Amino acid sequence: MIDNKGQVSLEYLLIFAISLILLIAFTLPLTELTIENTLDVSDALNIKSDLSKISQAIEEVYGQGQGSKQRIDVVLSKDLKVNIASDHISCNLKLKDGQNKAEKIYFKSTLEKSSMQLRKGENSVIVEWPENSENMQIYVN
Repeated sequence: MIDNKGQVSLEYLLIFAISLILLIAFTLPLTELTIENTLDVSDALNIKSDLSKISQAIEEVYGQGQGSKQRIDVVLSKDLKVNIASDHISCNLKLKDGQNKAEKIYFKSTLEKSSMQLRKGENSVIVEWPENSENMQIYVN
């Protein structure tokens, strides 16, 4: 009698290795896509939260009237250009797949249309309404 146990074990290992390689080949790209989408959602939520902080400060200064001032500290993971209008604040977020997503938050104010550049890291945003002025001001300190 010939013992074929060694050959069966080798065939089992080869089939298992090929199955594992095929499984990795199909699931790895899907995992990468899922991680990129999750990071995009996280970035969008962080930016929307930061814009919300700024808009709350704008509304508070608007509510307090002339002579009021608010300072907001915003920490960003990348550079961001923020567009400001009299009724909203917005920015465009570039997603991992190359598309752009616009985030916009509405408020009441006397701000003039402008934009400001926020840098990666910590930023201090000042919102003020100077005495004897018709318009509010917003800038990075």
